[in-house]
Amino acid sequence: MLAPRLTRPWLVADLGAPHRVLSFAPHNPGFVTAQTLVWREVKNADLPEGMDFSAWFAGELARAGLSASVAMLTARDIGTWRAARAEVGGVTVECLATVGLGNAEALGPRRPTRRPETAPAPGTINIALRLSEGLTDTALLEALSIAASARAATVLASGVTLADGRAALGTGTDCLALAAPAGEGAFAGLHTALGEAIGRAVSAAVGQGCADWVAENGLRADGYPEDLI
Repeated sequence: MLAPRLTRPWLVADLGAPHRVLSFAPHNPGFVTAQTLVWREVKNADLPEGMDFSAWFAGELARAGLSASVAMLTARDIGTWRAARAEVGGVTVECLATVGLGNAEALGPRRPTRRPETAPAPGTINIALRLSEGLTDTALLEALSIAASARAATVLASGVTLADGRAALGTGTDCLALAAPAGEGAFAGLHTALGEAIGRAVSAAVGQGCADWVAENGLRADGYPEDLI
């Protein structure tokens, strides 16, 4: 299992060996080689308006010895992480997710920029995946699209809505990181065992996280985009 190590404010998942990682994480994004995937728990007060966010985050990672990691941020309590594993046709996918929906969003008009004092705590959905099958860069892109679809479908199924009644599909600052060993697998779509396993693992982990958030906050997400994390 992709078991994390929790040492606040860090949640660190060691892949066991260097992997090819594709993400849109705020630190080391894109196609990189990394052995650790990292969450940093923060509050809005940690990131005041006008600060050099990238420099701050790089400094925090350097002090923690995590500069080579693919690293994400969230205001969600990182102790609420959820994990799931799916095996289909000999292919295994492990998923680790933290799920906050106070910053929920939907397709269509962006939300107002003022957050009511009564709104739930901010947060985002950060997902890390480890695949057992090596993929080409093109197949990694396809796999990431399946993970994103599974995230959106799972949030939709949770029943969480925005203040205007639209169904939430995620948050405005979600992040996905997908890791795979070296390999030449060329396909990762919904017709493949890998695509099915990705969907199952993401749906299970994110579904558990959504259920936790709903139990704490209800089905209404009233956070606003100023809660960027």
